[in-house]
Amino acid sequence: MVHEQIIGAIEETAQSLLQESSTAWPEQLKIAVEHPVSLAHGDYSSNIAMQLARVLKRSPLHIANEFKQRLLNHPSLTAALAGIEVAPPGFLNFYVKWSWWAEQSVQPAVINLSANRKVLVEHTSINPNKSAHIGHLRNSCVGDTIARMLRRTGYQVEVHNYIDDLGNQLADTVVGILQTKQALPHERFGDFCWDTYASINKAYKEKPELLIERTKVLTELEEGHSNTAWLGLLVAERIVREHIEDMKQFGISYDVLVWESRIVREGFWTRAFDLLQATQLFRRETEGKLQGCWVLKHSEGKDEAEEQSEFHADKVLVRSNGILTYTAKDIAYHLWKFGLLKQDFRYKKFEDRLWTTHSSGVKKKIGHADIVINVIDQRQEYPQAMVKEALLALGYRKQAEQLRHVSYGVVSLSPETAKGLGIDISDGKHAYAMSGRQGIGIKIAEFLEKMEQMIAASRSKKSGLSSHAIAAAAVRYYLLRFHLQTEIVFDLEQAMEVSGNTGVYLMYSYARSSRILKNAGEFSFNSNCLQDLSALHPQEQSLLRQLAYWPETLQSAVIELSPNQLCTYVYELSAIFNHFYAACTVLKAEGQTKNLRIWLTERYKNTMKDALDLLGLPTPNRM
Repeated sequence: MVHEQIIGAIEETAQSLLQESSTAWPEQLKIAVEHPVSLAHGDYSSNIAMQLARVLKRSPLHIANEFKQRLLNHPSLTAALAGIEVAPPGFLNFYVKWSWWAEQSVQPAVINLSANRKVLVEHTSINPNKSAHIGHLRNSCVGDTIARMLRRTGYQVEVHNYIDDLGNQLADTVVGILQTKQALPHERFGDFCWDTYASINKAYKEKPELLIERTKVLTELEEGHSNTAWLGLLVAERIVREHIEDMKQFGISYDVLVWESRIVREGFWTRAFDLLQATQLFRRETEGKLQGCWVLKHSEGKDEAEEQSEFHADKVLVRSNGILTYTAKDIAYHLWKFGLLKQDFRYKKFEDRLWTTHSSGVKKKIGHADIVINVIDQRQEYPQAMVKEALLALGYRKQAEQLRHVSYGVVSLSPETAKGLGIDISDGKHAYAMSGRQGIGIKIAEFLEKMEQMIAASRSKKSGLSSHAIAAAAVRYYLLRFHLQTEIVFDLEQAMEVSGNTGVYLMYSYARSSRILKNAGEFSFNSNCLQDLSALHPQEQSLLRQLAYWPETLQSAVIELSPNQLCTYVYELSAIFNHFYAACTVLKAEGQTKNLRIWLTERYKNTMKDALDLLGLPTPNRM
């Protein structure tokens, strides 16, 4: 990649200049190569000279000119660059030799960041107690795209879906099934449980004594032998199957289902408990609010119980009544993920190409990862931090450093969408939280059906991609295009739009390029036509440059685990391609100009195919 070659050459040159002036590498110095907005400012730009001005005690322009002379003679850049210019107050602007780029670049771009490492990606991990809603879908779309990105760049990827079948939420649904009645008809079991879960949480307020039943159910679920435990298992498994079917509609799949109950019943937590007991940070409290609880302390050694009392349950690993917290089981799970427990699960087929942990299954080479990535919303930042604390307390610093939490903002409802669900919006808030306890939210299956109906009604021709596939792609892209830390205020009408920065627009642009190439037939491209950029139309130049930015965009998105970077890129690329198509005739052009424009269209299509595959969107030849 030209981008990497420029960065490497700048770094070497900066190191030489600093050594010549007997100056150490500044701690804050970061080499960045940007994409100039204007074509007149080159294809890449760097402000390295301005960063070094104070350190070297020379003017930025003087330093930039020194860089220019050395970089022009750098062996990795002589063939790749057509020139370097210095611009006030000290920018270095780089111009790519496009004939060289056209000959050197391959499709798809080869990027290998893995060093043969295995990555375990955990995502979705919905409580198996009711139907999934669109907030859950954001998690799954982000996690699935990250897994695709990692595979694309050479990692060995294993995708896990963690099933919390011992938690409060499942216990509440079981209590609700036993203690409440539903009169309304339901087509799906998960929808029945959705209403049941809301009903029991309402009943808890009216009859607080029912909370005793939840504690009893929790204990029976953990012990795993009673009628109630079997009922919990049947409920959870039925719900999980519905969740998996929901996710399949969006191209989302898993390699392994890990059931929390297996962690407890097969001794994983017992082994983790023994390891933690040998540390000074894990102890049983003998007094105070947490008397009788086993608690993991911060490695800094300070007690934050009063400062962050809302996080008590996350630091408590075993409650005084002996019931394990979610965090306790998660610590055992992560020790297993990294292959640190010296024991393994057994597995059975759950369905085609999907395995599930099972006591009577077979052994398989699963887990034992080099890197672990957990896609969990930003509200779970503290529990994730406690898992890392446990690894550090046990002396597994290397593994703690390779544990990454991909945090994202929650999905809430816009006032109009909330109003449509019967929520009181008289307080005038900008967004309203979804609440399973109150039965407030938009179920994935119901929303996808509405979206499909809307798209089908707007289509005059239905011979291309199905309305169902278009709807699923549109929803998936909508949830991916936001920055991860952005709270998505979900608006039903906005999510159903098909123009602008949408998945439908991207698929339509891809289909347009397919149609052009189908009609073009064979062509012969000669890279010599790229030697004189002044002979090219500005839209040809813009498209050429944007195509060159794809490998570095993908690399950055993988390093930062940020799928929205891909969305930004493909939308900008498609907008540039459509401007190119409007300004430059393709099939009616002549000679080398026609061949160049067909070649640019082919490069666009190939790049989009690569990007849309990663985003989990179809690549239709016709819409």
